[in-house]
Amino acid sequence: MRNAYFVEVTDTFGGEANYTWVHRFKVSATTQRGAMRKIANRFGGYGSIRKDFDTGDMQRWVWKNACMCAFIEHYDNQAETVRSVESI
Repeated sequence: MRNAYFVEVTDTFGGEANYTWVHRFKVSATTQRGAMRKIANRFGGYGSIRKDFDTGDMQRWVWKNACMCAFIEHYDNQAETVRSVESI
């Protein structure tokens, strides 16, 4: 069964999310890890990703060779109000 996830990818400064730029995605995948694999493939050659922390509702993933992080959570209709959400 596929689930929908809302993912925000942004830059980091000093290890913290910076939001100088941000990309928002609606991803259809079986698991959050599967959704992050799709995101990692979308951004290409920035190296591997790993889960940084998990609050139960939201996870933060970071790239090994880039100053980037991603926040992933289950998609709800409230996210529809966010402009520029791209579906993958």
